[in-house]
Amino acid sequence: MSPADPSPAKRPKDSSQDPESLMDAMRDEIRGAGLRATPGRVATLSILRDSHAPMTHNEVADALQPTGVDKATAFRNLNDLVDAGLLRRTELGDHLYRFEAVAAGDEHSISHPHFVCVDCGGVTCLDNVQLTAGSRRASESVGDITEILLRGHCSDCR
Repeated sequence: MSPADPSPAKRPKDSSQDPESLMDAMRDEIRGAGLRATPGRVATLSILRDSHAPMTHNEVADALQPTGVDKATAFRNLNDLVDAGLLRRTELGDHLYRFEAVAAGDEHSISHPHFVCVDCGGVTCLDNVQLTAGSRRASESVGDITEILLRGHCSDCR
């Protein structure tokens, strides 16, 4: 995904639930986090749950534009959902905050490495990449690892 691409590739949805049930579950989750389940917040969470990679505020705002949510409201909703623990905000070294969904049982609920293409700026989640036992032991002497960021040339830019 390039940064100019407003429609990130989608992760497959859980086909065991119909779309309305998924929306009801998101509303309940937002309410359970202590927030009002406004249409803008539900749409924001839905967009980020469907995304395969973290999205910038502008990417989320562009995706929300058809719903009538303006950029300022999108930014407030993103920050409210971060504060409520439903989204994670990361900065991947390019001075842009990116947001991704966090949900119990979801592969994005725990911290995971990201790959950033140095050519196009595309970001990819590396959900299945883990430190080896030796690397974890070695890192404990330094502190707690909260993020791993890999940089390189993506398949499209090689």
